[in-house]
Amino acid sequence: MTAAPEQLLESVFGLPAFRPGQREIVDRLLNGTHTLSVMPTGAGKSICYQVPALIAEGLTVVVSPLVALMDDQVAGLHANGVAAACIHSNRSRDDNVADWRKVQDGSIKLLYLSPERLMTERMLVALQALNPAMFVVDEAHCISKWGFSFRPEYESLSNLRARFPNATLSAFTATADTATQQDIASKLFGGDGDIVVRGFDRPNLRLAVTPKTDWRKQILEFIEPRRERSGIIYCLSRRLTEEVAAMLKEKGYLALPYHAGLPQDVRRENQEIFMAEDATIMVATIAFGMGIDKPDIRYVFHLNLPGSVEAYYQEIGRAGRDGNPADVHMLYGLDDIRMRRQFIAQDDGNEDHKRREHKRLDSLLTYGEAITCRRVALLTYFGETTEPCGNCDICDDPPTLIDGTKEAQMLLSAVVRTGEMFGAAHIVDVLRGSASEKIFARGHDKLSVYGKGQDRPKNFWTAFIRQVVASGFLSIDVEGYGGLHLTDKAQAILKGKTSFKYRNIPKTKTASRKSRIVEVEMDDIDAELFADLKALRRDLAQHRKVPAYVVFSDATLRDMCLMKPADKATLALVNGVGPKKLKDFGDIFLNAIRNSPS
Repeated sequence: MTAAPEQLLESVFGLPAFRPGQREIVDRLLNGTHTLSVMPTGAGKSICYQVPALIAEGLTVVVSPLVALMDDQVAGLHANGVAAACIHSNRSRDDNVADWRKVQDGSIKLLYLSPERLMTERMLVALQALNPAMFVVDEAHCISKWGFSFRPEYESLSNLRARFPNATLSAFTATADTATQQDIASKLFGGDGDIVVRGFDRPNLRLAVTPKTDWRKQILEFIEPRRERSGIIYCLSRRLTEEVAAMLKEKGYLALPYHAGLPQDVRRENQEIFMAEDATIMVATIAFGMGIDKPDIRYVFHLNLPGSVEAYYQEIGRAGRDGNPADVHMLYGLDDIRMRRQFIAQDDGNEDHKRREHKRLDSLLTYGEAITCRRVALLTYFGETTEPCGNCDICDDPPTLIDGTKEAQMLLSAVVRTGEMFGAAHIVDVLRGSASEKIFARGHDKLSVYGKGQDRPKNFWTAFIRQVVASGFLSIDVEGYGGLHLTDKAQAILKGKTSFKYRNIPKTKTASRKSRIVEVEMDDIDAELFADLKALRRDLAQHRKVPAYVVFSDATLRDMCLMKPADKATLALVNGVGPKKLKDFGDIFLNAIRNSPS
């Protein structure tokens, strides 16, 4: 008799109940319904397909974009006693052949493959002979040209429906707007399937955005109160990644660089250190992140503007996967906007693709310059409505809105009168009446707007221009040298037909409000025992060459500290301790708990 999903969830994974929304997806897949599931990071998407895969008669093939992600998933399944395998080029041919034979004889239930290996004719023919029960496409936004990280090799997965008409097709992503969702479903299911959206909100993440002034000082002010926490700092370039990592090392932090220009063995070693060690900072480009499942990342800091709201959402999703409070903080300035526009202009995509990317970036700027709850602004982009969260910088310290129509008219007039060909720095000099050679050489000291804004400091005008750009009244010419141009809607301000309001701009560059330190709720947990159990977990993980969470999650270790089980029967009641892990690790952890001095 086939085990019920709840029974299998507890007997294999050691979990007492499904999280909200998981059972709904499990039931669809067990009923053979093609399903795209959009779930926030940390909501437990793996369980949604692993449970049906263990119940179904036949093989489940999981399509995954990264070798490291496949290895970690298989290691986690093995730790729970599940027969799973991955076949990829980083493994020896003998190991791949041995696992394929297990797939053929039916002893492997889950097979992980990259899209490139799966969609070869040889593999497709071999799998057709096995009549798989289900295909799972992980990180499914990669299949859509509407998505922010389209991968051409993923698009070939649209052929699976024709090649395997009896198989259930499922897809999972944490990041897809409505257009992307529809495109994924159309490609994979031909519209013959369900889309289940479980929401995008991550209420444990505190959202904050700050104008970039002195980025070195801003990074150090942010991470100093979090010295004992692990986090990620995202940078736009390899050079900046190395520079930031070196700066933090000089200040005594365990900071590691990660970018595509580093040798593969260095990247692997740095990732393993980050996954295993506490209080570690990964300074990285976007080359780092997909598939990273370190549950206790307490912050994600963006030194530069991401490319879109989707990219930003995916990157901040690496923080707080254990459900405890985490901070996500972003800096941005006009240079970031100019560089992002330039990247889009230089993209190989067609004009329609570039137009979409510009609009995506516009949406991120709108989020950055939000004047009401930042979480409301973020979720509105994904089609969700919510009340003000009380857990973002704007809710904590609402901005003062000021009528800046006069200043906006002054700014727009200066841009027009200088020929719409100069960047922000020159426009600010004109408004402030600078006696620079560049201004005199071009006769800009003769303009009616020259010196009209001299009562405002330079940092005011720089921040004000950023808000005007973000509001869509000015655009930046990325084909030229970053010159400012009026948009069509700017005429309404110049003619006095509409007003412009801006957020209060502090007179100094120093933040007016001290950063809040987020403390993880530890209830009445014995901190010394918790540290001992984490150290034990780290040693076991290093010996097995798997990430620490594959042994036990932080949540499981906290439960052990609270319950302090004295025998295996009690340890089996701890959330996340299944039969296989109880057998493999039970005596070791019980001994550590018994020998604890507290």
